[in-house]
Amino acid sequence: MATSNVTTFLKTINQGIKPNMFMVDIKFPNDFDGTSEVTVGQDKVNLVNILCKSAALPGSNLGVIEVPFRGRTVKIAGDRTFDTWTTTFFIDANMEIRGIFEDWANFINTHEANNAPRFLPNSTSAEGYMADLYVTQLEKDATLTGSAVRTYKLHHCFPTNVSALDLAYDSNDQIAEFTVEWQYSFFTAGPSVEGTSAFETQSDGATTRVIV
Repeated sequence: MATSNVTTFLKTINQGIKPNMFMVDIKFPNDFDGTSEVTVGQDKVNLVNILCKSAALPGSNLGVIEVPFRGRTVKIAGDRTFDTWTTTFFIDANMEIRGIFEDWANFINTHEANNAPRFLPNSTSAEGYMADLYVTQLEKDATLTGSAVRTYKLHHCFPTNVSALDLAYDSNDQIAEFTVEWQYSFFTAGPSVEGTSAFETQSDGATTRVIV
């Protein structure tokens, strides 16, 4: 039986996980410029990382098949589904970060012409509109950016909603922000995932459990 005292609890939880220690990496589709007025270079990728106010470690749902049998309901595991993923961003002075996501959504389906310049979903194609996203839980330690405890890779993502931005004379003492809703096919997770930021440092205490 586990000992229920403060010392045992502290040894078990250590410093725990702080929800404000995280990093989001968005690997934009290849050649994401062309007709776009915003060229997504490394500086814009860093801009996204810095201005992401909130995100979430993704969840998933396992469906249930209910089969009636002699007055009882037998439950069998069904198919897995993944919820919409949402991120919130502060808006920089030039509104570049909002422009990036507006351009991305416009490439999938244009506002005026109702066509699809990036018509292929394949994220490995230069014409594709999907990309991979990474969200990393960080540990507050002696490193400059915090060490990575666990990274989730969201495969084949694309934005489906760029929220409206409310404007008002009485909106004082605040920075404007907006949300982006994403769709993705599935996620994988582990102590480290190839493709995340180069400055990421792996935590010594990270779990070795991996989801593929």
